[in-house]
Amino acid sequence: MGLPALMSRTPRALDEEPRQTRQLVSFRIGEEEFGVDILMVQEIIRLPIITPIPNAPSFILGMINLRGKIIPVIDLRQRLRINGGARTENDRRSRILIVEMFTHVTGFIVDSVSEVMKVADAEIEPTPHLVASSVNAEYIQGVIKLPNRLIMLLDFSRILNPQEGRDMDRMDFHTPPNDKDVGIPRLGIPSVPHSENQ
Repeated sequence: MGLPALMSRTPRALDEEPRQTRQLVSFRIGEEEFGVDILMVQEIIRLPIITPIPNAPSFILGMINLRGKIIPVIDLRQRLRINGGARTENDRRSRILIVEMFTHVTGFIVDSVSEVMKVADAEIEPTPHLVASSVNAEYIQGVIKLPNRLIMLLDFSRILNPQEGRDMDRMDFHTPPNDKDVGIPRLGIPSVPHSENQ
């Protein structure tokens, strides 16, 4: 059999490289929607009582006691300097993303968590200039364009700069606050195909 005939009988699936995909957790802050790689998220909890930390850096809101482990908490809205639609303390939709970054486990407050979605790497586009103007471009890995939605993929490894990381290293998060353990078990988020409209 000649080579051209053999190639014509090769299944299409063998000609194509497998698509690389990743799973993301999508969440909202104000009118903006973001995503983070699910591998970085240890769990998602409801908003508990946050204990202030004396002399803490300004970017740290406080700390929580999650099943005996003390975790610093950062308000992601404030960190990203997102204006409008301020979160209220009793908003039941608010969540804390427990994220592992380098040597730290840190909580980030968001307004709400939407879904877990699977996207192909090819669908993640470079950050447009107009998007970067509202949120610091160094925090954004790319954008995912869906019908009636634009999701910005956050790079949590850049949320803290090197100096802030060193400040975290110098802080003592090993002594639990006086209040009871406020941790809440992992919350289930329904997996929804990313192509569906919300």
